Amino acid sequence: MTDVTVIRHSVAGEKFEILVKPDPALEYKLGKRKDASTVLVSDEVYTDSHKGTRASSEKLLKAFGTQDTGEIIEIILKKGDLNLTTDQRRKMVSEKRKQIVEYIAKTFVDPRSHLPHPPLRIEQALESARISIDPFRNVDEQSKDVVEKLRTIIPLKSENLLLDITVPAQYAGQSYAVLKSTGTLKKEEWQNNGSLKAILEIPAGARANVIDRLGSITKGTATVEMVR
Repeated sequence: MTDVTVIRHSVAGEKFEILVKPDPALEYKLGKRKDASTVLVSDEVYTDSHKGTRASSEKLLKAFGTQDTGEIIEIILKKGDLNLTTDQRRKMVSEKRKQIVEYIAKTFVDPRSHLPHPPLRIEQALESARISIDPFRNVDEQSKDVVEKLRTIIPLKSENLLLDITVPAQYAGQSYAVLKSTGTLKKEEWQNNGSLKAILEIPAGARANVIDRLGSITKGTATVEMVR
């Protein structure tokens, strides 16, 4: 059945399963849905859902310290592994892959040119290195492992830049929020006329993005100079 999938959870070597609706279950795991009852296909807890083998009360009590099925199901929903459908996995891997490529392009540069690698080059390196993407694993954490593997294909170096930025008064407030979100403000000075002078530390690969965003907000009136 395409409208049913399984969440599995192991406790002390014993496997437990519940039957759930694929899309609602994924939304629940991603924190987009709170009501567990809208996820479930049934209120049964199985040791083998494929065979229809229900978990005994003794096994449930030993594993979870309770025989309350509702409580046990919530534990399995939160801690268990969702068996993704093929379409779900494809979409999630594709989105996570895109996020990882964007992160690498913004954070790392080619040490020979000190410029970021184009996203297409990073994509091709991922293909060449045959790197598998975990759809549930955090981007920052996963990217560290990906970068180490990619270094056998393309040179990658993490570099930070210091930018000396001046923003006219009428755009200072909006620009300040952008600066805070894109890097670390090492220094900020609000001038008597309301303009902002700041020293911003960013990953070298993010330079073009910062300049583009500031240019868009300030209609090209901000000045950006590289300190180092």
